Parts: sequence; C-alpha cells; structure tokens
Amino acid sequence: MTELDAQIVEDNGVVDEQPMDEEPSLVLGDEDPRDAELHEKILSEKTAWRGKILDVRSLEVELPNGRRTGRDIVRHPGAAAVVALTESGKIVLVRQYRTALDRVTVEIPAGKLDPGEDPLDCARRELHEETGFTPRRIRYLTTIATTCGFCDEVIHIYLATQLEFDGADPDDDEFVNVDLVPLQELIDAVLDGKIEDAKTVVGALALDAIGHRL
Repeated sequence: MTELDAQIVEDNGVVDEQPMDEEPSLVLGDEDPRDAELHEKILSEKTAWRGKILDVRSLEVELPNGRRTGRDIVRHPGAAAVVALTESGKIVLVRQYRTALDRVTVEIPAGKLDPGEDPLDCARRELHEETGFTPRRIRYLTTIATTCGFCDEVIHIYLATQLEFDGADPDDDEFVNVDLVPLQELIDAVLDGKIEDAKTVVGALALDAIGHRL
C-alpha cells in the first residue's frame, strides 16, 4: 500500500485502505442497485390510533430474508418551514412551548400542510400567521425526513427575503413570541448544541452554506 493509498482516520484509529483517487461517490437511496435487496414488503396496514394531527398505523412486513415482523408507523401530513432573513441579516425565530419536551424551544416558523396544500403556500401562510412577516421573495432550500425510523413526516424548508411586516395572526391555540437574531449568532448556537429543533438546525446550516458559496 503506497502512501497515497492510505488514509488514517485519527478519531477512531482506523486505517482506510481505499485509494484516494477511488473514493466512492454519493448514491442516493433506492438509486443503488443493491438497495433492492434491502426493501421490506408491506403485507398489511391498519389504523392503531387516530389523532387530531397524526395517525399511528400498525403494519405487518416481510423482511428481505422472508421473515415476517411488525412495524408501528406514524403517518403525518407533512409540513413547511421558513428561514426568514431580514434586510439587516437577522433571522426571524419563534419561541413556543412544546408539550412533548415540557419546555420552550426556539425555532424557525413552521406548520403542517392542509390537505392538498402546496408546501410553498403553507410556508407563506405560517410565516405570516406566526410572525406577521410577508416575503416578497421566497425560494426552496431543502426537504428533510424528520424521524424516518418510525414516521413519514417530511418538512419542506424555504428561504424568505425582502420581508414586509403587517402584524401576526396566530391560531387560537398558538402562543408564540418572536425574536430577530443575527444569522451568525444562530449558527453559533446550532454548532454549540443549544438549538435542538431539527428543522431549525438544518435551515440555519443550509443558509450558512449558501452564504459561503456566494
């Protein structure tokens, strides 16, 4: 093995013997021919519990080795979220109490999709309802599967700029405070592990990455 063929991964003390000029390229899920061997076959699905926002479904599946087992899956309508950037370089954040965590979290504005709703329309609606801001420009950033181990929820994340403020209009059961925070301060909080909300982490880092490419 030549010096060029060896790469030492110091964190784990592992030697990667793959030649530097033969590093594998990224192949997305279900695009690699080997992925077909990993698929499970859904044999049956029934509602175990139906809620206001989501359903829990009980599935029987056949594994790649032919064995049968059960899966509990949360079905969610999906959501849209917005990284809203002011002209002064600040990010619009909302503070709201999350019952599941029993504490207030700091997040980018977001909300679930109505049946048949375009995620872009949802993003505009939620931004205005929660913060009072309306964007003159909005563009798609990325989509994340929040907890794909047991839930099919995906969140579509957008970047909103050229903001105009005309007053928030939250839902009757929605109580939020709004902060305007410098982007770098948000990035530092994310990297320090102080922001735990997944969509906010991804949205902030995506915007930061775009800024470094410009």
